Amino acid sequence: MYQKKRCINQMKTEFRALSANESLARSMVCAFISQLSPTVGELSDLRCAVSEAVTNAIVHAYPTPGRHDTVCVQVWLYDDRSVKLVIRDKGIGITDVARAMEPMFTTDTTGERSGMGFAIMNCFTDRLKVKSVVGRGTTVEMRRRFERVENGACSDEGQRVS
Repeated sequence: MYQKKRCINQMKTEFRALSANESLARSMVCAFISQLSPTVGELSDLRCAVSEAVTNAIVHAYPTPGRHDTVCVQVWLYDDRSVKLVIRDKGIGITDVARAMEPMFTTDTTGERSGMGFAIMNCFTDRLKVKSVVGRGTTVEMRRRFERVENGACSDEGQRVS
């Protein structure tokens, strides 16, 4: 019989869309997720995915900095050792989400951006969903389920974070 997973903890934070806050978001999310005792590799994967999502919001959502340039990060932890992350901005939005999610696609004209952000997020999560409305913002939802812990044992990825 299927039993519905239950949320065991959640957090929400909002900050200005400043590049200095990208590392803050990564650190906060990883510290929070460590309650599920992921492996170092699992935590590193999500750290990278969060970094890409937050960087996208900071760099692309608000081309002209202003008063309301914020990024919201929400995290839910579930009793089946899964996590849901939502990164939301209220920026300019993405005109073609499917195209934006193609590897190597970028709207950057300076050559500083590789166009791999969504590909990296997709690689390091079990599920990636992107919704965007031009002129209203973008929401990135990522889900990841961690391996089961067997008597405190670790997978070949390494030690568990606790």
